[in-house]
Amino acid sequence: MYLEWRRVQRTGLRRLQESRIPLYERTRQFRVYSSTVIPGFLQTYEYAVALLGSIARVHGTPDDVDEAAVARVERSHIIRKGNHRFGILLEESVLRHVVGDAATMAGQLGYLLSVMALPAVSVGVVPAGHPRDMWTLETFTVFDDERVHVELLTAAVTVTTPGEIAQYARAFEEMASLAVYGSAARSLISAAIDALD
Repeated sequence: MYLEWRRVQRTGLRRLQESRIPLYERTRQFRVYSSTVIPGFLQTYEYAVALLGSIARVHGTPDDVDEAAVARVERSHIIRKGNHRFGILLEESVLRHVVGDAATMAGQLGYLLSVMALPAVSVGVVPAGHPRDMWTLETFTVFDDERVHVELLTAAVTVTTPGEIAQYARAFEEMASLAVYGSAARSLISAAIDALD
């Protein structure tokens, strides 16, 4: 399924955030690869406001950014409640791309460090500048093994064909093998915070 953002965002961004709650609540395993931004599950309110404000401006959607950011942060309770597991992979560039201002980004990266301690959350960072056999991909989320959401500039693509879901799952594993975790990932995040000064 291919849905243009202008169609799904025509009434604003809050409703879109809320519409995903049932999918998020029933999903047990989330595998998220992001080459662009901190995934919504892990966003602070301030980061969400800055990012969603940019999205509303670029897409020309009605300005309900504050309400949308509140909805995004509220639906993030699933990282702390329920029987969910999160595998999050970030390209190192995501840590370096300043969304909002330096204070917003420092707060977001600090929050990222804190959620890494949650037992249901695994965060890996794919370091920049290392040789790799897999190119940087578009941002995607695998929901269990049932569907994949792919984010493009102009549209959201939902993949439900088993063979394509399997290909995204393999791509996630390939990226996971390139990532660093634990103290090495925390060091990259801390270096990105230090670079904001």
